[in-house]
Amino acid sequence: MIEKPLTSEDVEFVTTLHGEEQISFVVLMQPRGDQADVLLRAIDDLAMGELKEAAREGEEPEGKNARRPAELALEVSLEALRQAGSEAVGQVIEDHPLDKLRSVVDDAEADEVIVLTAPHYVEEFFHRDWASRARHKVGVPVLKLFAHSE
Repeated sequence: MIEKPLTSEDVEFVTTLHGEEQISFVVLMQPRGDQADVLLRAIDDLAMGELKEAAREGEEPEGKNARRPAELALEVSLEALRQAGSEAVGQVIEDHPLDKLRSVVDDAEADEVIVLTAPHYVEEFFHRDWASRARHKVGVPVLKLFAHSE
């Protein structure tokens, strides 16, 4: 599960987690959230000292306007994983992401889930981040990784 396009560092990291073992990915990309998420993201940006990012939080497309950017981010990420030699498929998910994650884990008989995300201090503190919530839902180990920035 990702929330932004994978960087080359992200791709190298996730494709080498299991050494030389051939792995495949089912990537779920979630578009930016609603206005409640804007406040949480702004607080996270402030906590990391990223004042410019906090001020721009309301400028990015959200809700229904975020679907196309999410589709493009997914396409870029899937192609990067394939170029690194992995099999990769994916989809943008908007409604009930944890239910969708659970069904993908079951259908793909996944061994683990990787949640690649930026730090979200407020959500992490209250265990409301995607990785914490997924651990109670999917029935396989959930690895939380912090995404790199270009």
